[in-house]
Amino acid sequence: MELQLQGRSAFISGSTQGIGYAIASALAAEGVRVTVNGRDAARVDAAVERLRREHPGSEPSGLVADFGSPEQVGRLLEALGDVDILVNNVGLFGLAPFEDVDDDEWARYFEVNVMSGVRLARHLLGGMLERGWGRILFISSESGVNVPADMVHYGVTKAAMLALTNGLAKRTRGTAVTVNAILGGPTYSDGVAATVEAIAEAQSLPAEAMKQAIIGQNGTTLLERFIEPREIASLATYLASPLASATNGAALRADGGVLTGML
Repeated sequence: MELQLQGRSAFISGSTQGIGYAIASALAAEGVRVTVNGRDAARVDAAVERLRREHPGSEPSGLVADFGSPEQVGRLLEALGDVDILVNNVGLFGLAPFEDVDDDEWARYFEVNVMSGVRLARHLLGGMLERGWGRILFISSESGVNVPADMVHYGVTKAAMLALTNGLAKRTRGTAVTVNAILGGPTYSDGVAATVEAIAEAQSLPAEAMKQAIIGQNGTTLLERFIEPREIASLATYLASPLASATNGAALRADGGVLTGML
């Protein structure tokens, strides 16, 4: 399928690894000029070089910024020109009892998971509307709909991301700009893989056995395995394309069947 993305430009926050990098790679494969982002310059440079190797002829670039720092975000926005596609992927993730999460941690999660998208969309949406075409994607989570008891702070920020998607989409009425969200499920990203491997080592078990044991605890996943980052990226790339012109203000599931109720 020709996705008609050749020559477009995109910025993907939090994209040196995992889902963010998978999206950057999938877009680059379609001829999109991608700009990746991370907190560490060495990792950003490595991601850019990896994209060049994987997609000869592509023109990737990188911008370093920690979205937990408004000052660094300000500098990033000054350096970031107009783009056709914005993918809000950066986010914090962690397990913690509700009573142990203090105000500072709540503020940190909102700063990264929610305000990153607010600031980027505020900077880029106007230009998209003026040029008459654009795509904004939020990489949310099924946890924003079915909030886990041990990740209330995370789930609340992902729910806020869905509300932001809904509200911004209404700003695009009658245009060729769309704003959508993806509800991801348990994904075997680099961070998850490192955690699984550490737990497996601590328990003297093979990493693959631990991986299956963890996903097996979630009895509602119809996929019965972790989602691969490229599977999220495939949906994101379609939504970024002109072929998804009739999809706007939507929260689309790529959760492996974790949300088994009707949505």
